[in-house]
Amino acid sequence: MGYTIRISHPTPFLAVLQTAAAPFRAFGRLLVDLGERSPLMLALTRLQGTSDDDLQARGLTRDGELRRILGARYL
Repeated sequence: MGYTIRISHPTPFLAVLQTAAAPFRAFGRLLVDLGERSPLMLALTRLQGTSDDDLQARGLTRDGELRRILGARYL
């Protein structure tokens, strides 16, 4: 029982499509990067990495910190 691996080269049409899509992919990566580096996201990431025991030792609660970080956005 053998398997054959077939490597196909992109057609010229596919190469043109990939080239045309490159700026849109780059713009999408930029938007994701900006979102991940926002102060709000960085604060939420820090909170996620903090254990409940650490929060309790500082006299804080996760719910309270979420309210502080998100402000009016917190539901």
